[in-house]
Amino acid sequence: MSTEADIRRLEEKIAYLERHVTEQDKAMLEMAGQLERLKRELLLLRDRLPAAADGSGAMAPSEERPPHY
Repeated sequence: MSTEADIRRLEEKIAYLERHVTEQDKAMLEMAGQLERLKRELLLLRDRLPAAADGSGAMAPSEERPPHY
């Protein structure tokens, strides 16, 4: 195998690895954004269900089902 062919093969590998790293970076940024959104949603849900957070198990009157259910 010639030196030129070796260099070309290495350049192709580097190009592939650079593309792969770029794709991974995009995926990580996307997941970080999703994680932040989920954290905010979790905090909102905790604020909406204070009884569940303190472990009493009691539901807020607006969350209770009417007796006929």
